[in-house]
Amino acid sequence: MQIRRAAITDLDDVAPLFDAYRQFYGQRSDVAAARAFLDERLRRDESVVFLAIGDEDGGELLGFTQLYPSFSSVSLKRLWILNDLFVAPNARRGGVGRRLLERARQWAVETDAKGLILTTAITNEDAQALYESCGWRRDEEFAHYQLLV
Repeated sequence: MQIRRAAITDLDDVAPLFDAYRQFYGQRSDVAAARAFLDERLRRDESVVFLAIGDEDGGELLGFTQLYPSFSSVSLKRLWILNDLFVAPNARRGGVGRRLLERARQWAVETDAKGLILTTAITNEDAQALYESCGWRRDEEFAHYQLLV
């Protein structure tokens, strides 16, 4: 498998997988809207998307991760938000998620970032086990809040 950064030319391939990711979180299917959202993020350089592509079956798209930039005022450094991580159901338990997480970590090093942060559902124990096995640590120091508008 290879991991590479997505380009505009990848939109038609990644949009259905991004749509499946959104459905996993309870959203209705809308491949066109998923494609438009990714198109805008990539064209505006507002996110970095890494793709996991299989070596067989014509380079099937196995998964993706999307990182959004943020900043740490205290450390005066960039910080990356790992907002999305999704592996196609037929590719799960094959190391795809682990490889995407490793590429995200490498990206943080390459961009001289303080690190990466992510949020996952408390009930998503499989994802938590993966993150922790890759060196991620649960934040026990800060409470996280949100205000939805």
